[in-house]
Amino acid sequence: MNCPICSNDKFEQSIVIKQRLIDEWELNPEEVDYINKQQGLYCTKCLSNLRSMTLAHSILQYFSLKGNFQQINYSILGREKKILEINEAGNLHSILNQFENYSFAEYPEIDIQKLPYKNETYDILVHSDTLEHIKDSKQALKECFRVLKNDGVLFYTIPIITNRLTKRRDGLSKSFHGSQNEEQGDDYLVWTEYGANFWVEIIDAGFTEITLYTLGDTSSLSISAKKVVNKNYLPITFLSNRFQLKRIRKYIRKKIK
Repeated sequence: MNCPICSNDKFEQSIVIKQRLIDEWELNPEEVDYINKQQGLYCTKCLSNLRSMTLAHSILQYFSLKGNFQQINYSILGREKKILEINEAGNLHSILNQFENYSFAEYPEIDIQKLPYKNETYDILVHSDTLEHIKDSKQALKECFRVLKNDGVLFYTIPIITNRLTKRRDGLSKSFHGSQNEEQGDDYLVWTEYGANFWVEIIDAGFTEITLYTLGDTSSLSISAKKVVNKNYLPITFLSNRFQLKRIRKYIRKKIK
């Protein structure tokens, strides 16, 4: 594998998940390894983790762009598309902010649940591991849908535990990402533990074309959701390790037995 951001082929692994989160989420050893790989495997050159690399890969693949992500601002995409980044999308932030028609929205000044932008403003939205920290993640996705132009696309990542269903943490003990403790404040508080049915809220928010991208297995997963209006069908495709919807449903049923 080469890094989609800088084309380097050397990587190192660090351990990022702490015992407290393992206990709170009741993670088994396989799930711990998956999360450590997603968040802790990183490129030795640009220092991007697997999550950021997969997000970059999804954008490159969606627009059929050649080269690596560091070269993207020289493309038509970087010159002509209106893009909104919501919170810093890892190491992609320093590249995205070089786009000619780039905007940045950061919490707490801007709340993804109530974006201060007009309908159909942007061609592209990007955020990374943000939705799990939003109290009403479906409303956040509806806002993303609203501010996208027709045929616009949202690219994002969320941490997904694939062998269970999505679970809300309302009423449970507080669980945090980041340093994984209360001292950092509630910005890293987790409201949703995403599972194999993560895609349901995307459809409920109005998106009709959903694509999954991976760099090899489920530890690297990026989502694109396209806004298509005035169509009477619901195409759902899963690319880069293609899954048909019926196979996804069979997979979910098998996993949750």
